[in-house]
Amino acid sequence: MTGPASAKADAKGEQQRVTSAAQTLKPAQRITLITGDRVAIDAKGRVVGLERAAGRDRIPVQIRKVDGHTLVVPADAARLVSSGRLDQRLFDVTELNKAATRKSQQKGLKVIVGYTGAATATKADVRDAGTLRQTLKSLNADAVQTPQKDTPELWDAVTNGDRTAAGIAHVWLDGTGKASLDKSVPQIGAPKAWAAGFDGKGVKIAVLDTGVDATHPDLKDQVIAAKNFSTATSVTDKFGHGTHVASIVAGTGAKSGGKYKGVAPGAKILNGKVLDDTGSGDYSSIIAGMEWAAEQGAQVVNLSLGGLDTPEVDPMEAAVNKLSAEKGILFAIAAGNAGPESIDSPGSADAALTVGAVDDKDLLAKFSSTGPRVGDGAIKPDVTAPGEDITAASAKGSLIEQEVGENPAGYLTISGTSMATPHVAGAAAILKQEHPDWTYAEIKGALTGSAKGGNYTPFEQGSGRIQVDKAIKQTVIADPVSVSFGTQAWPHTDDTPATEPLTYRNLGTTDVTLKLTATATNPKGQVAPAGFFKLAATTLKVPAGGTASVDYTVNTKLGGTLDGAYSSYVTATAGAQTVRTGAAVNREVESYDLTVKHIDKAGQPTGEYNTVLFGYSGLATNRAYQVPTTTTGITTMRLPKGTYLLDGWIAKDFTKPDLGGEGLDWVVQPKLAVTKNTSVTIDARTTKAPDITVPDAAAKPLGATIDYLYEPAFLGIGVNLDSFANLRMAHLGPEVTGLSQTWFGQFSKGAGAEYDAITTAKVKKIQGDKVRHFKASEFATVSNRLGSGAPGKTGALGVIAFLPEDVGFGALVEQALPATRTLYVSTGEKVQWFFDFFQFKGKDAQGFPIPEAYYSLGNVPKVKPGGKYARTFNTAVFGPRLLPDYGVFRDGNYIYGLVPLFSDGAGHPGSSDFTSVTTTLYRNGQKVGTNDDPLFGGKVFTVPAGDAAYKLTTSVKRSVKVAQASTRIDASWTFRSKKPGERGAQLPVSSVRFNAAVGLDNKVAAGTKATFPVVVEGAARGSNLKSLSVYASYDYGKTWKKLTVKNGKVTVVNPAKGAAISFHAKISDKKGNKSTISIYNAYYGK
Repeated sequence: MTGPASAKADAKGEQQRVTSAAQTLKPAQRITLITGDRVAIDAKGRVVGLERAAGRDRIPVQIRKVDGHTLVVPADAARLVSSGRLDQRLFDVTELNKAATRKSQQKGLKVIVGYTGAATATKADVRDAGTLRQTLKSLNADAVQTPQKDTPELWDAVTNGDRTAAGIAHVWLDGTGKASLDKSVPQIGAPKAWAAGFDGKGVKIAVLDTGVDATHPDLKDQVIAAKNFSTATSVTDKFGHGTHVASIVAGTGAKSGGKYKGVAPGAKILNGKVLDDTGSGDYSSIIAGMEWAAEQGAQVVNLSLGGLDTPEVDPMEAAVNKLSAEKGILFAIAAGNAGPESIDSPGSADAALTVGAVDDKDLLAKFSSTGPRVGDGAIKPDVTAPGEDITAASAKGSLIEQEVGENPAGYLTISGTSMATPHVAGAAAILKQEHPDWTYAEIKGALTGSAKGGNYTPFEQGSGRIQVDKAIKQTVIADPVSVSFGTQAWPHTDDTPATEPLTYRNLGTTDVTLKLTATATNPKGQVAPAGFFKLAATTLKVPAGGTASVDYTVNTKLGGTLDGAYSSYVTATAGAQTVRTGAAVNREVESYDLTVKHIDKAGQPTGEYNTVLFGYSGLATNRAYQVPTTTTGITTMRLPKGTYLLDGWIAKDFTKPDLGGEGLDWVVQPKLAVTKNTSVTIDARTTKAPDITVPDAAAKPLGATIDYLYEPAFLGIGVNLDSFANLRMAHLGPEVTGLSQTWFGQFSKGAGAEYDAITTAKVKKIQGDKVRHFKASEFATVSNRLGSGAPGKTGALGVIAFLPEDVGFGALVEQALPATRTLYVSTGEKVQWFFDFFQFKGKDAQGFPIPEAYYSLGNVPKVKPGGKYARTFNTAVFGPRLLPDYGVFRDGNYIYGLVPLFSDGAGHPGSSDFTSVTTTLYRNGQKVGTNDDPLFGGKVFTVPAGDAAYKLTTSVKRSVKVAQASTRIDASWTFRSKKPGERGAQLPVSSVRFNAAVGLDNKVAAGTKATFPVVVEGAARGSNLKSLSVYASYDYGKTWKKLTVKNGKVTVVNPAKGAAISFHAKISDKKGNKSTISIYNAYYGK
């Protein structure tokens, strides 16, 4: 998915803060990979579990963290990722777990599959594995969505072992991204173009965005066609970004008397809604919008949107390049809003006219993304345009209008390269009107060549800020608009000059003689040494209708000791006409060749490997490299001088269970100094397996994980397999400090019991042959009673071990409920054990259980050797919990709840499936709003800043198929509140816990008396309690009987067989805040 490039969204930032907090109420998120394997991610983004697809439990999985992103890569996918055939983001669980990605992928994994040729059979297999969403003719690709249960079928369709299937060119994640005048239009010279008779008349501009409000007076009669490609239900702009962009491009200014007229008011707009009502959209939707624009005859396309760029050509870049070349369309695309070295895709496409942003004084906006381009260091952006504080049309009632507000009426002011881009698209329409026969490249050349340069490098501003009044007079352009000399290899003492032609095209009817001058800067922004860039001539005659070239030479030998990106401007002038051309070269930093050889168990070279390098010192810092696979097992790479960690796997067959019967050979060199041409051999014959056992010799392995953490590289990598016997390791290179290893094993001790053993050690070298025989005295016993919400349920107790380094290891074992489960957990290594419980509602088509209720115990910091502990999960009375992290909160002018309403009887916070919910907030007796959030923190109420009396109510119901107890919970809280300080405030609400003793079936002996505590939580707890009244009902709340509260306890007569008891409580604190809690069908008699 991709989306708008706007820089301001303060209210959305508040919403994100609220949503992030709510994750603590939810179980670990489960992400299904394209292989069908599932990864469990906790609220902190840590991998806490792996669930293997059928037949894949003996294929190893590598977990590594790079640049803040966690990658979970099964061995049979590693080669395809390395070759570039398979998008790495398909295994980037940090990316896949982002809210926008999860939203996009909620109905199944979205991929774009590119083909070579017809690929008829393979194409049929891919389409059979999912739903065909778009056919992308420009890419010879299909956009397919596959339900999580069918991802193994998709994996089989696109692969053949660890190769791609016949006819598969690429498999990309159909990713996500976001959408990226009175002064700005004159700033670029548009009024002078209008005066000359050029306002874009007759030109079609496609605005591919969040939609366009065609009812706005400035856009009335401007939109001539519209189509919705997004997941939204209509083409209406409910976000507000597309309307703003469209009015900058071609708004008439009717509502403002012409004050806020767009750049090309004579042009017409094609409204392609490719982003949804939150400003996000799929890559495939955007590409489909591009193809539609071409079919509709668009001459210019505005893309004020972007997503993460990678060194490879992604599908959006490919589509821009192909449609530009084949259809002659000019694509004006936002550079992005992330500052230095962050050009977004598809603005990174070769053919794109990529736009950065300046303010009204032509100063580069701090947010404007700059180059060089990822991968090859090419010059991007191409130009800049005004993008700070731009006033343009507002879509009435849209999200941005609500957040920013209109000023004046009908208009709003926002910033971003999204706002700069339509200035350029409008300018392109003006040139297309003037020169209908000009190609997209010629229009691009005129706009870049005539730009006004600022005190910035080509990587920051391209050629400079556009001047449409100059461009309409331009007859000479540079072709191409910038020149890259690539990379000149280190060392530079023997460098020879490199020459590229600067070609000028004369589109006029008379010969032109150009005067040429050049300026150059070094990587520090200072003047480059004399002669570093050199023109072969200072004048050049360009014939009418023809081209002429002058050689431009770079001599990197002259750079002294300063390596990096050097850039230059060549300025060609002829009378009042000027052509600016950027040029750049990468003077390679000190670098050497590294040759990596791979030897299998038989002593033979092998191509069955997966090897990666992570740089962490010197020029290698923060660089990561995948060693390309070769059939010979030998690869030579060029690497910057520095120190690297090398991590390599060798297996007989990565695609087979148990890796072809021989397991995994894993070799690690934590400290690989590349200070000269170097050779390394990864030899499977050097590896050894650990010997790790538990006291019960009959215990069978359930799973094994080995992890290492190397602090100097800030890197940890783990591998999960079925047993330690198949995980063999070896160390390469010198001994090191700052290295630690962890071994985590789970062993079955018969039905309903298991050992969970973890050991860690600080080591100087990787220990392949680790020996650890656990004694019975080293374990604590945790006895768990697992209740069942309804008959016939299954569930699982999750156990995760966290070490001080924040490394987590764990798994789930499903069993019938109710049940008991005994865990023998090791107690050394300062380990903390985290327990959570899931109740399931069946299995999906892959056989994975589907959670319907979740309860979390949290960390248990004091588990002592020989200790015995008891826990009970999923039993009544279920009800709200209020703790320091749970309650009702206020951030600024936002009020929201974060209350686990269905916490279990033991007090474990959690969540449950529900059938209906109504949550309402009142202010001074007037309704503020109603939503369907069961106080999970997912939705907020916006309120005025001043002090007021509030009442928050919620009523949640759940099905008896989930739980027969606590089928309905009502809560009401009254309190006063005003806008708090910057840190926000927890609001004074209260609740009560009914600590009745019930069975694992949530039932008690019928008709017996029971006395149990009632515990007040929240604001009224302790000495702040003013009053507490408790009631019981045996008829679902039709009549209530008041109970006597004595010493914090109540006594009730338990309900008759098959009947239920309900509870109601009224709570007041000494500051006047009041709360009521009602729990219906709290438990049953039997």
